[in-house]
Amino acid sequence: MAVVAALQRLAVFRRRGAARRGGVGMASAREAILAAAMGLLLSGALGLVAPPAFAQNFNYNPRPPKPVTQRPANDGQMLVQANEVDYDYNNSRVSAVGNVQLFYNGTSVEADKVIYDQKTKRLHAEGNIRMTDVDGKITYANVIDLSDDYRDGFVDSLHVDTADATRMAATRADRSSGNYTVFENGVYTACAPCKDDPSKPPLWQVKAMRIIHDQMDKMLYFENAQLEFFGVPMAYLPYFSAPDPTVKRKSGFLTPSFSQNPVYGYGVDIPYYWAIAPDYDATFTPRFMTQQGVLLQGEFRQRLMDGSYQIRAYGIDQLDPGAFAGQPGDKQFRGGVETKGEFALNDKWVWGWEGVALSDYMLLSDYRLSVYRDPFQSFLTLPTEAPSQLYLTGVGNRSYFDARTIYYLSLSGNQSQVPVVWPVIDYSNVINHSVLGGEVSYKTNFTNLTRDSAVFDAINPAAFATGACLNASADTAQSITKANCLLRGMPGTYSRLSGEVDWRRSFTDSAGEIWTPFASLRADAINADISNQPGVSSFLPVGDTQALRVMPTVGLEYRYPFINVQPWGSTTIEPIAQVIIRPNETYAGKLPNEDSQSMVFDTSNLFEVDKFSGYDRVEGGGRANAGVQATTQFDRGGSVTAVFGQSYQLFGLNSYAVQDVTNTGVDSGLQTPKSDYVASLAYSPNRTYTISTRARFDQATGEVERFEAEASANFDRWSVSVLYGDYAAQPDIGYLTRREGILVSGSVKIAANWVATGAARWDLVANQINQYVVGAGYVDDCFVLAANYVTSYSYATTTSPPILGHAFMLQLGLRTIGNVNIPIP
Repeated sequence: MAVVAALQRLAVFRRRGAARRGGVGMASAREAILAAAMGLLLSGALGLVAPPAFAQNFNYNPRPPKPVTQRPANDGQMLVQANEVDYDYNNSRVSAVGNVQLFYNGTSVEADKVIYDQKTKRLHAEGNIRMTDVDGKITYANVIDLSDDYRDGFVDSLHVDTADATRMAATRADRSSGNYTVFENGVYTACAPCKDDPSKPPLWQVKAMRIIHDQMDKMLYFENAQLEFFGVPMAYLPYFSAPDPTVKRKSGFLTPSFSQNPVYGYGVDIPYYWAIAPDYDATFTPRFMTQQGVLLQGEFRQRLMDGSYQIRAYGIDQLDPGAFAGQPGDKQFRGGVETKGEFALNDKWVWGWEGVALSDYMLLSDYRLSVYRDPFQSFLTLPTEAPSQLYLTGVGNRSYFDARTIYYLSLSGNQSQVPVVWPVIDYSNVINHSVLGGEVSYKTNFTNLTRDSAVFDAINPAAFATGACLNASADTAQSITKANCLLRGMPGTYSRLSGEVDWRRSFTDSAGEIWTPFASLRADAINADISNQPGVSSFLPVGDTQALRVMPTVGLEYRYPFINVQPWGSTTIEPIAQVIIRPNETYAGKLPNEDSQSMVFDTSNLFEVDKFSGYDRVEGGGRANAGVQATTQFDRGGSVTAVFGQSYQLFGLNSYAVQDVTNTGVDSGLQTPKSDYVASLAYSPNRTYTISTRARFDQATGEVERFEAEASANFDRWSVSVLYGDYAAQPDIGYLTRREGILVSGSVKIAANWVATGAARWDLVANQINQYVVGAGYVDDCFVLAANYVTSYSYATTTSPPILGHAFMLQLGLRTIGNVNIPIP
């Protein structure tokens, strides 16, 4: 029993060591070099910057998945195996000698000898010590000597291999006063040892002569630390400190970042993080610039019981405002505030906000802040507005509610042409019981918006060339006509309340035919107070306008699926026909159109009862939609889906042939009694390939009016995706020429550790590549070194079109540490 009692103390030692990270310092040393040495060595010695999102396109080679281990029950039982177990009654010592093995709650300890001294209450293990915990971490040592409460002691020849393939070693670790642990000659790496010669230095490693861990203050102090590549020191710091890995938040300086811009010169951001309390913090980031002085940046964040919010502020007293001569930035002080937050009222309701206030709308662009911080995003889209909004959203089992008020801050200088929405409210619900055997749903929308100035777009070459549709043009009232322009946004105040109730029920007869009658009733109450600005009266009646629009609808949908089952799979061919009866659209083309300006006719909305995208327009007149859908499912995986169809105006006024203020629907393919043909094909044979196409063909000539194709392939060594678009000219909505282009992106593993990536936009009409991204780099399981070149658009001035810029980034990644990037001017 004395032997069991003594060895149980060994079990207690291991149990405590597992509960407290760094009980004997092994986990602490590994994580110390992980979190602190690399973080501060890279920022302080190498001057690397924090990685922007766009540079994360090179990833480490994937590692095998970790085996799933089931933690054993903590039953307190321990199994001891040894060649010999001795009890020294005179000296009160218990010894296990020869091939000692201890198993306790999934952790095993192996050693040549284990001794527990009951008088000194010290545990001593020596010779080929190997300790494996339940998470797969393996610790090796030659000697361990600790007090039974592990307040004092030492470990000789420490070596740790973790389950995530990281390694750490130290010649000795000493612990004193139950608080301080000192590691001598610590080394950390995430690289696997060389298979041919494990004694060779890894690709990279971090060394420190001494690492001191203050457990009470949760701080790590490094002495004579250096970063090595292939055993060659590349960066050195004589002394620095960092919080230990158990600290998720700690006040201190973060990794600096560097930038360069013609108007402010070279800049360096030096962020300082202040962990004020467990639930809120702040970050102060001054940017020191060679030409404009210091840009102050600050961010405050707080998390509450039901949500969180943050506030970000900018401010600068410019040294050279003249660098922005003629632009909004030509002023002494510039600044701005951004904020957002979201809070849950309960499990169904949330409310929140986001807001932007700037001294001038070019601040973010000039200093590359906020949405302009990541240049790769400009490869995809160039922001033109910054929204500020307050919202309330609720989601039920069969219902949805959303109310918000929105203010758009124009980032292009056209603030008077941007609407203020106050508010827009949406509610929809599906009744959870049947009515006349069918399903009843209803939805409502209320929109109220104001705009100071009208927004016109030119739709013919002469109007483009002369600027006839600009409010500042000469003889504005005569040049702004429907023949020259579109009214994209009306000046004044516009309010609309819409409500719609829908009923439908499906029947399946004995032959397998599916009949679905449906009915709906929609009503819109509209009030518009339109300002009498030059040219507006050519499109809409100015002054106050009230209108009530009612649209009752009944219809029948017919489907007859034919199913063919074969040994290789099944095919379903389903003819679909739809007949819709309703009166003409009232006030067609005579009311403002703010939310129904987008109109793309394809197979996705072929069988929609109303094909307009919003509430400001409503489809009227009798219509029939007909088509066929075929789907093949393969037993070994994969499917093919094809849809083909056409729409017909049966009687009454064709809403899509009416020229409203934006000519919505006029060039959509629905403006004729027989619509254009629409077709789509999607093929997904497996996870490797996906192919889809969408097309619209002229119903009279068969010419392609609109064609889109997407394809992607993903293999072990390479991947590629292609998006092709071909669009006929649509002069009625401002597209005077045919548009055709390709967007291609891909990556290829040239060799085991070399990767190349790229993306490009190719304008086929102009026959030029107008934007591209290329990159190449070395990648292995622990290291990434790559170069990225990005072309992106930005505004140099408020009156000029966006210009193409260039950005070079050198990416360095160390696994378990993170990626850092160096901008190259």
